Amino acid sequence: MIIAIDGPAAAGKGTLSRRVAQEYGFHHLDTGLTYRATAKALIDAGLPLDDEALAEGVAREIELADLDREILSAHAIGEAASKIAVMPLVRRALVEAQRAFSVRAPGTVLDGRDIGTVVCPDAPVKLYVTASAEVRARRRFDEITGNGIPADFLEILADIVKRDERDMGRADSPLRPAPDAHLLDTSEMSIEAAFWAAKTIIDAALKH
Repeated sequence: MIIAIDGPAAAGKGTLSRRVAQEYGFHHLDTGLTYRATAKALIDAGLPLDDEALAEGVAREIELADLDREILSAHAIGEAASKIAVMPLVRRALVEAQRAFSVRAPGTVLDGRDIGTVVCPDAPVKLYVTASAEVRARRRFDEITGNGIPADFLEILADIVKRDERDMGRADSPLRPAPDAHLLDTSEMSIEAAFWAAKTIIDAALKH
């Protein structure tokens, strides 16, 4: 059983994916972390971020079971990851690794930007989780300031808009809903409500 969850930054897909994986006892992979792990490995080794062949080699060595979300969520790593995420050879290497992960028993939940369209186009359940840019920026702002770190709301909003443009505008695997994806707009929805909406869709698929 493969559950593909896509959507833009800060739409709540990571929280939802982890909750779904826990509910069904499935393996979870945040595919965005695979790009971040590749970027971190390059930085740690003092290697440049603009050498595609080098980045591809590093991407092929990433161990998907050892991704530390806490460490990899650092802003600088995110910035570096966005530079290598546009490289076709890096994407190809990581997509291969993500596909290999997706067939683990008893089931998997993969979240990212191109799971339903590129990584697992045959997944029996595809969800596209979205929310308005303002709502997503507010959530990110509340999360940061909730940890006692000062933040600028307008800066976060601008960053999210820029990221959406980059994700949706790239030539290789742009962010878009798969034609058969179930759309979950969480703008007015709590994570609890989004989880129950997702569970209804997944339970129906499991009955087939």
